[in-house]
Amino acid sequence: MTNEEHTVEDLRLQNLTKRFGDFVAVDDLTLTIPAGSFFALLGGSGCGKTTTLRMIAGLEDPTAGTISIGERDVTDLRAFQRPVNTVFQSYALFPHLDIFENVAFGLRRRKVKNVKEPVERMLELVELSALARRKPAQLSGGQQQRVAVARALINQPDVLLLDEPLGALDLKLRRQMQIELKRIQVEVGTTFVHVTHDQEEAMTMADTIAVMNAGHIEQLGHPADIYELPRTVFAANFLGQSNLIVGKAAGRSGDDILVSGYGVTFAMPADRCSAPGEDIIVGVRPEKITVLDLVDADRVPDHHNRITGRVTDVSYTGVSTQYLVLAPWDQELIVFEQNSIVGDRCEVGDEVVIHWSPRHTFGLDGTSDVNAGVDPEVLEVESASAALVTDEAGA
Repeated sequence: MTNEEHTVEDLRLQNLTKRFGDFVAVDDLTLTIPAGSFFALLGGSGCGKTTTLRMIAGLEDPTAGTISIGERDVTDLRAFQRPVNTVFQSYALFPHLDIFENVAFGLRRRKVKNVKEPVERMLELVELSALARRKPAQLSGGQQQRVAVARALINQPDVLLLDEPLGALDLKLRRQMQIELKRIQVEVGTTFVHVTHDQEEAMTMADTIAVMNAGHIEQLGHPADIYELPRTVFAANFLGQSNLIVGKAAGRSGDDILVSGYGVTFAMPADRCSAPGEDIIVGVRPEKITVLDLVDADRVPDHHNRITGRVTDVSYTGVSTQYLVLAPWDQELIVFEQNSIVGDRCEVGDEVVIHWSPRHTFGLDGTSDVNAGVDPEVLEVESASAALVTDEAGA
């Protein structure tokens, strides 16, 4: 199957809504997914991403709104009538059929006479030609997942829906399959809509990510754009980690906005601030920050944002070292430092200065909850850690 043999069309959701009683799972969602793109719906449990996928698949009826593929309204069509196929986390392969027959199933159901050539072509695409006569139980999880993708793609759908397809795989295999899925998508040119809660998975594979929260889209864009410049607190916390400091507008300096928080003045470019009013949350990603011993504070560039603090935790991960630095207002800030030099790491208890460029700073609506988008389990750990640090300081 090549891109020239089958033309796919845009998938459009218009004012799509789904209610379960008083609960609104998907809230007036309007979205266009370009033909031939790899699109990710990213969000936590209950955000509406799976319900959206099920409505596109025809497995759930919308309460309101329309679903169109190209100029064709498919809202009221049954699942088998839509040019859409789905790959589930469970793969749902037929255990009594070999791999060739699993892939051929859809063609045989449509009474296609010559299945040999298209099945062999699809098995070659997913690099499983040599295993055609094995049963699913004889394959690894990653191989089974590729069979499920091949079985779905052989029907030449306009849209392939992927519902947490890598969730059952271990970490190493999951990363390999991320690359494989992207390769397959580029080769066939079919629109892939991938539903996941895994931010790394979405960023690795997707051309475009929609960060979902409470039935609506918080932010939509290229993974790097959302990561480098989140526009909401939820997006900043859910896609990666962020240091967020509450402050208030304190004037301008050239093209920069100045923000005062806890007696410290921070600067950021005006076009990197999405706060609508005077209340502004100052944000910076952990890897954008540099940590220095306090005795080296004179090495901080004059224009950089800076905070003095004390190291409360050091975690060596091989590629980088993670520091927790306690600011004077008792907020722990996260710093990731690449291990480009052997040794020479700060230690717990060291007095340090952390600094970063205003160009790496972003501003968010200061009336938002700074913990929006943070995993509740992470919040519990952070609260316990903060209490421990406070007790030790008091002692």
